[in-house]
Amino acid sequence: MGHNQVLEAFQLECGALGNAVAGLSETEWDLPTRCTPGTVRDLLGHICVVIDWLPAMLDASEPGEAEISAVGYYRPDERFSPQTNSRRIALAQNRATGAADGAAFTEDFAATWRRAERLCRAQPSGRTVPTRHGDAMLLSEFVLTRVVEVAVHGLDLADALGREAWLPPAAGDAVAELLLGAQHALAADKLEWSRPRFLRKATGREPLNDVEAAQVAQLGICWLALG
Repeated sequence: MGHNQVLEAFQLECGALGNAVAGLSETEWDLPTRCTPGTVRDLLGHICVVIDWLPAMLDASEPGEAEISAVGYYRPDERFSPQTNSRRIALAQNRATGAADGAAFTEDFAATWRRAERLCRAQPSGRTVPTRHGDAMLLSEFVLTRVVEVAVHGLDLADALGREAWLPPAAGDAVAELLLGAQHALAADKLEWSRPRFLRKATGREPLNDVEAAQVAQLGICWLALG
């Protein structure tokens, strides 16, 4: 997926998420999510944190040739250890409690993703960035991992709020392409699943039965390790 395409998916997904959380009651902000122990407020805090890494990455010197793709970024290692996940939870909760109320937090989220998108659009298509884990990645590949974060956690938020998923097609297609490679559309169509259902299944949010497990094995889905 090209630089401009992935930024378009990022913009659409963030915009849809922002619209979804606008006007939530304080009770809704405090609803639990499947990302225990996080609430709706905490999970949006996590999304803000992982998007807000981008400006500092762009301020850093380019690390040279990209070594890791978006798929490689999600390899299981210490970045998904219990200790690392505990730090993620603490950062998310700190970000979530920094806003005076839900309206202020919604504005914080909007300002965060719009700033990141603006900075990324000013970069050349071949720009590389260093990640917090020491990876050298194409900026477009790292932004694709942010699309994954916003899209998949958007499903978590929709489920917590009891709403229909708001996953824009561009974001759903971007994550499916990451999971299945260049033939993602054909493979996903064979499953006859909606994009939200596909992402829930592919990320372990909905269990697979034996028939489904055999199907996805044949399709070569790359399971993501999400913190």
